[in-house]
Amino acid sequence: MDIETFESWSLTIGITVLIGWMLLIIWKMGKDSKAGKFGYIILFVVLGLGLVGFIAKTILVELMEK
Repeated sequence: MDIETFESWSLTIGITVLIGWMLLIIWKMGKDSKAGKFGYIILFVVLGLGLVGFIAKTILVELMEK
């Protein structure tokens, strides 16, 4: 395996793990604050928008490079 392939896979796996960890943190914040159903929705929507923006940017860059 060459270094470029390794870096590509490492970045993809690393970002995926970090996004999962961030979702776990958002869930734990809702649980610890006893936010209720509406609070969970607000937490995931507001804090999850950053993740959606990051993923959308990555997709747009890939589409524009083709």
